[in-house]
Amino acid sequence: MTKIDPLPLKGLTTYSLQDRPSKVSQQDFAHPWTRGGSFREFLAGLPNILAGQSLREIAAAWVKACRENRPILLGMGAHPLKVGLAPVLIDLMKRGLVTGLAVNGAVIIHDSEIAMVGRTSEDVDQVLGAGLFGMARETAEFLNEATILGAREGLGLGAAVGRRLHASDFPYKHLSLLASAVSLEVPVTVHVAVGTDIIHLHPSCCPAALGETTHLDFRVFAAQVSRLAGGLYINLGSAVILPEVFLKALTLARNLGHPVEPLTTVNLDFIQHYRPLTNVVRRPTAGVGKGYALTGHHEIMLPLLAG
Repeated sequence: MTKIDPLPLKGLTTYSLQDRPSKVSQQDFAHPWTRGGSFREFLAGLPNILAGQSLREIAAAWVKACRENRPILLGMGAHPLKVGLAPVLIDLMKRGLVTGLAVNGAVIIHDSEIAMVGRTSEDVDQVLGAGLFGMARETAEFLNEATILGAREGLGLGAAVGRRLHASDFPYKHLSLLASAVSLEVPVTVHVAVGTDIIHLHPSCCPAALGETTHLDFRVFAAQVSRLAGGLYINLGSAVILPEVFLKALTLARNLGHPVEPLTTVNLDFIQHYRPLTNVVRRPTAGVGKGYALTGHHEIMLPLLAG
């Protein structure tokens, strides 16, 4: 067996620690919160490193966009509603911290059920075996009828459902994201993937009306994206649909002569997926802005930022 001589260490080039650039400085360390201190002091005491730094920069970009009257668009899946964040989202709209909502098809289902009965989200494991998952009669009839009426009136799906919720006598409509958006004149667009939502299973579903209203909403959303220069786009818990829709809306806007720059984007989710990181955080801001990814549970992260 060939003997290998150890590499000699004599002659190693070194430098002074005093001269070396470092990525972590004591100036950015955390400051312990003291009993009786304010929430503002708690936030100020977070380390200005990694997520602590991103949290501060996102909050600053959010406030800047609001103060400069720039668009603040929020794209989201249904999970934020299912963890009780409707009141926080409604408050953000009231404060002008969200100027437009883009949601997937599941959002209008959970939002409508909350308005109707104050409850949502069935136990799929318990009912799937019997073929009863998604068979709530009132949910399907209300939303499919709203879709058909919306198509007749030339409305997008978000406006069609929002107006009907707003005009209803449902006991919990004050907790409805779409009804509140109508009151506050905040546009909501709904982006449907056919076959993914329980209302598509019912005979009351009109595919033509569904396609017509959701395609109109895509064009409305693209118009909002075309004006997003200097603004903020937040993806809240949509792993596939909204990141794809946002990317297509952005390329449509830029193709038609709207540069959409500078641009700040944020992805908030409890798992960082490929599409949001690529289609929201990285690609849209390349060379023209900055993208952020914060990992954490919606029910904690959104109220933290909203505060």
